[in-house]
Amino acid sequence: MVTTIRLETLLQEAHPAMTPKNLVTRPTGAAVRSSIEREILRRHARVALLDFSELDLVDLSCADEVVAKLLQRMDVTDERYVALTGLTEDQAEAIDHVLSHHQLGVQAITRGSARPRLLGHFGNDSRAAFDMLIDRGPLDGGSLATELGWRSDRLADALQVLCLLGVVMVSAGAYQAVMVA
Repeated sequence: MVTTIRLETLLQEAHPAMTPKNLVTRPTGAAVRSSIEREILRRHARVALLDFSELDLVDLSCADEVVAKLLQRMDVTDERYVALTGLTEDQAEAIDHVLSHHQLGVQAITRGSARPRLLGHFGNDSRAAFDMLIDRGPLDGGSLATELGWRSDRLADALQVLCLLGVVMVSAGAYQAVMVA
């Protein structure tokens, strides 16, 4: 089950006397992350799609508090995943920077685009395998290796990173991007 969590709503709940559009300061980020965690549990979400579309600014401290710490606390063995949508390029850049630093990753869609992309700590092979899954849909390992023209050990390394960082899942023997699952 995919559930969308609108971050401006959680930000408004954290600061009810204001109508903030900026996700700034570490305490604000921690409050929003706690709200996200409660929503994920309450909704029994398999994929939590965090919607940034009504926010103007996300500073580095909030990128760290909201996204990086949330991902650090998630356990992909529980088959719960996080993806981002509605990001501006500046927001995506801040999140990418923080996730790269922590060796984490997430898939995201920026405003004006329908195509998911990876933010964070991914090598070229993982990015290529992810892009093929977005282009071709769910594929088993053999088909994906053939499509990419790779040996199975090279593909296995790329898929291991994608699965460990929670951007690809396996369902009925096929690999698929979390956001399009």
